[in-house]
Amino acid sequence: MQNKFIYWWQKCLRFIVVRLAILPNKVAAMVAVVTISMLGMQVGATPMSYAITISQASVAVNPSKYIQHKQTTLEAKVPNINVYRSPDCSCCGGWIAHLKTQGFSIQDFPTPDIDAVKQRYKVPDNLTSCHTAIVNGYVIEGHVPANDIKRLLQERPNVSGLSVPQMPVGTPGMEIGNKFDPFTVYSFAPKNKIMVFNDYPLRTN
Repeated sequence: MQNKFIYWWQKCLRFIVVRLAILPNKVAAMVAVVTISMLGMQVGATPMSYAITISQASVAVNPSKYIQHKQTTLEAKVPNINVYRSPDCSCCGGWIAHLKTQGFSIQDFPTPDIDAVKQRYKVPDNLTSCHTAIVNGYVIEGHVPANDIKRLLQERPNVSGLSVPQMPVGTPGMEIGNKFDPFTVYSFAPKNKIMVFNDYPLRTN
């Protein structure tokens, strides 16, 4: 009887926390995150350490494409990636170096107006990062790991591209010692259709 009461109590609290988290008010969102931490519950798949600005209501989780960490072999034809970045962005260079080690051919295009590039390729405002790349018709926004790009090119899903929003520590090009933020790779498509493509939880080692 006690376990049943605890179950329903946690279910009610979970509903309240989710409603708070999707509010535009950042204070309310932070309250929700703290509440989640205190209760030891997971409201959704989205890590809260860096992506509070992404509305939980706008991100749909596709279980069949969730948590994919297997290495993907690159096809025989090496894809060319056009990378658009700010001339002063050093972390973008780190991400480019990561792609080169994974067999990608890079065309680097420094530009003073990176926002215009994002608008041109219709990157959702809540998924933007520091650089934007184009490969085989797909948009790659931010520090997306090379293996996720390989998987995208092999599976060819009906999406516009992939994004790692903002600049999580520990992503390719954003390495800072042993620090590592959990992060999510999102796919996006027209009409604000955003889904989880891959998830990288917090490292324990």
